[in-house]
Amino acid sequence: MTQIPLARRSPVQPDACNLAKAIDVVGDRWTLLILRAALYGVRRFDDFQAELGCPRTVLSGRLKKLVDDGLLAKRAYKSPGKRSRPEYVLSPMGLSLRPILIGLTQWGDAWLGKGETPPISFTKAGSKSAIRAAFVDIEGREVRPDQIRPVLRG
Repeated sequence: MTQIPLARRSPVQPDACNLAKAIDVVGDRWTLLILRAALYGVRRFDDFQAELGCPRTVLSGRLKKLVDDGLLAKRAYKSPGKRSRPEYVLSPMGLSLRPILIGLTQWGDAWLGKGETPPISFTKAGSKSAIRAAFVDIEGREVRPDQIRPVLRG
């Protein structure tokens, strides 16, 4: 694999970089685990809490931030005989993180899975055709990660 050339500074300062801004939104462990659970269909506070073992105050704060940041939408549901409660569904902005989360899963499978069969895979809806995260150019040809270079605009 080709090394990235040495640079003394990033080409874009963090306060002007959208990658840095994205990391600010999704870059902590609990937030990523909540998004992971939401990707698999978890929507209710008690279900998030049971799955993640996250302290309730931390979970509440992260869910609020994800709603405020636009990644989750909060909507009411009502179980028979119970009061109305909120559930949290991925918004279009949150759903657009799916390729990143799948790519991170596949990276973990390759580098952290110790050669074991991954516990989950992803397929094209309505078929059993396996999919994987990849980069493609505007002509639709796959591009290897070592072929990608940043280009400053403006």
